[in-house]
Amino acid sequence: MRTQEVLCPTDFSSTAAHALKYAVEMANLYHVDIRLLHVTSPARGAHCYGIAVDIPATLENELKAFVDAKMQSLQQEMQQDLTEGLNIKLVVRNGDAIDEILAEAADVGMLVIASHGSSGLADFLKPHVTQDIVKYAKCPVLVVK
Repeated sequence: MRTQEVLCPTDFSSTAAHALKYAVEMANLYHVDIRLLHVTSPARGAHCYGIAVDIPATLENELKAFVDAKMQSLQQEMQQDLTEGLNIKLVVRNGDAIDEILAEAADVGMLVIASHGSSGLADFLKPHVTQDIVKYAKCPVLVVK
């Protein structure tokens, strides 16, 4: 842990924002950098039946701009509380959240993740991301409520 980064996935929810504070504390404690991760989902039909839909390039560009702006904002907020000399690396991946988080966690010292993120019926119907991360991650995982 003392030579590896802390990975903190975010979906921009309030619970994820709370987990970011713990990631900063862990990074300061172990004097390591933070890797902030956001996973964008592949395009799906309106009811998430697994039907891919074409996304106009402008909508795709708007989504990328939104994610980039949110990540930059979080980086600036977190950097204020991070010990001088430590850095925050921004990573945006596209795909299944569980697969992408586990892939990114392959070379980190610790993963700090929110116990739950965005809410709604869609979350009820899909696998619980945090539960699977805890189950399959090869590194220590801190789950924040």
